[in-house]
Amino acid sequence: MISKDSIQQILSRIDIIDVIGSFIKLKKRGVNYLGNCPFHNEKSPSFTVSQQKEIYKCFGCGKSGNTISFVMEHEKYTYVEAIRWLAKKYNIELEETAVSNEQKEVILTAESLYIINNFAQQYFSNNIYHNHEGVAVGYSYFKERGFTDDTIKKFQLGYSLEAWTAFSTEALKQQYKAELLLKTGLVTQKENELLDNYRGRVTFPIHNLSGKVVGFGARIIKKNDKAPKYINTPQNEIYDKSKLLYGLYFARNMVVKDNECMLVEGYTDVISLHQAGIENVVASSGTSLTVEQLRLIKKFTKNLTILYDGDGAGIKAALRGLDLALEEGLQVKVVLVPTGEDPDSYVQKIGKDAFKTYIANNKQDVVLFQVQVALQAAGTDSAAKGALVNQIAETISKINKTEDFTRQQDYIMQCSQLLNIDEQGLHNLVNKYIREKLGKAELIENNKIPIPIAAQSAAEITDDTINLLFKDELQERNIIRALIEYGDKLYQGSQTVAAYILQEAIDTDLFDNKDLVHIIQLYANQYQAGHIPKSKEFLYHEDNTVAATIASLIDFPYEVSPKWKDKYEMAVPTKEDIYVDDVDSSIQYLQLKKIRKLILDNQELMQKDISHQEQVISMETHKILKEQEQLLIKKAGTVIVQ
Repeated sequence: MISKDSIQQILSRIDIIDVIGSFIKLKKRGVNYLGNCPFHNEKSPSFTVSQQKEIYKCFGCGKSGNTISFVMEHEKYTYVEAIRWLAKKYNIELEETAVSNEQKEVILTAESLYIINNFAQQYFSNNIYHNHEGVAVGYSYFKERGFTDDTIKKFQLGYSLEAWTAFSTEALKQQYKAELLLKTGLVTQKENELLDNYRGRVTFPIHNLSGKVVGFGARIIKKNDKAPKYINTPQNEIYDKSKLLYGLYFARNMVVKDNECMLVEGYTDVISLHQAGIENVVASSGTSLTVEQLRLIKKFTKNLTILYDGDGAGIKAALRGLDLALEEGLQVKVVLVPTGEDPDSYVQKIGKDAFKTYIANNKQDVVLFQVQVALQAAGTDSAAKGALVNQIAETISKINKTEDFTRQQDYIMQCSQLLNIDEQGLHNLVNKYIREKLGKAELIENNKIPIPIAAQSAAEITDDTINLLFKDELQERNIIRALIEYGDKLYQGSQTVAAYILQEAIDTDLFDNKDLVHIIQLYANQYQAGHIPKSKEFLYHEDNTVAATIASLIDFPYEVSPKWKDKYEMAVPTKEDIYVDDVDSSIQYLQLKKIRKLILDNQELMQKDISHQEQVISMETHKILKEQEQLLIKKAGTVIVQ
């Protein structure tokens, strides 16, 4: 583990302009710096960096963060990898804190496996250029597949000789331990002798996001009915196939640039498409998509296009993991290449431009594609159609992100038309699956709707309701911003803003966003210990969620044109002049929003079939809430249109 002292040393040295400026061109604009955003395509620069506050924000795509999060986002590093990158940049020697013997063993084993895999990759790659058998068999195979030398070298392809112990003998000669060689899957053991596991096979190294070789896929060349076509690395400390996508290391930049990830089935599909100039492609290596793989894709884009063979097996493969992809909020399309072809053969047959045109013209929404395929299979079988309706309703219910509410409604409308069923009935069925998943107890306990529920009728979801559901957080976030930015300033007399907010003004039970409550608690812990923390302490917090939230909240510094005062003969109030009003309005508007929510809830209750006594209580509650609302309106100087 990296010591806190080392991390503090890095934080004291890093310059956000220096770091970000090493990746993109920045120009000074007033107190800030401006450049083209590296996270989305734009012609007019909207990516702004504040050297003073050590944050960046893109006012185009919404990305924001600090120096470390930029390195993590841009390079797709983990926190530790980003810290190591910064330490290397600033020539800082990292101090590692003590770890348990078990942790130390895991770390050492992982490092050893990386070293062995790197040796194996170089050994196999060397065979296809400098070994007679390797050239005749391995190199010839890749050339027959149409791969150029540049492509072979880029993907570090190789060949394992047919001899039983060629690799293992060389590995042992280099003093690699037998037990570690066995862990990699490169060798197997028989009667105390190490034998090569990939003999007579071409090798495809599998890289993690840092470009390190974590494992191999090895394909047999000669026909052998008893041997599997592919052998893959077994799971170990550095290889977990459920968390890896072949080719992602090479594809990541183009996935971001194109804002789309294309998913194919095999290694050679990825390689051929990259060679043709279509580089936003990865492979699942024939396995069903996992949540971890989908989240890997989502780090780069929300748009996933599945590209598989047009036969029955390809169609089935294209639909694997569909519900998981929708649940993760991905926009999924499917393209089937013509029957008898695969992406590898088809792109080599028709070329890059024609292939891209084919993809553009043949993209289908995967949910609607599923309906059409299943309808054809069901034919006139009413029972099969009934099962399909339930299956589609359950699939649509997986679209559970708040921002995807409209998409969910569109699916209900389009699928009801394709299935020739009543739209309202499909609404009800989707809601049934959502309720089964959430449970009524969870809804009551949270006192909020955590995911969008399909509307029973248009009247049930009004603009006011949506406003009440989703606008409260703006007030909550503003309070956190006021606390972080003004906490050490005086509020009234000798009382600080932090003392007022924490001791008098807010009740965290009013907050819906638990991440924001967590930040208040962190702040309060330090405040109670006699320390009022600065924004930088949260901006570089060890909890990435905290750091990201603070980065998104902090206001960018601004400056008024020097001509303003001369031209308009008036002073512009600064934040120093208005921060007390800012704090007051933040508190009052949150309280007002909460009162409005309670009024709405109470009105909803009064419309139900309740007893006379409950009606009286509800009316009295309404009166009290309205009085409190009027007091807050008067205090805040706000007019509410009834």
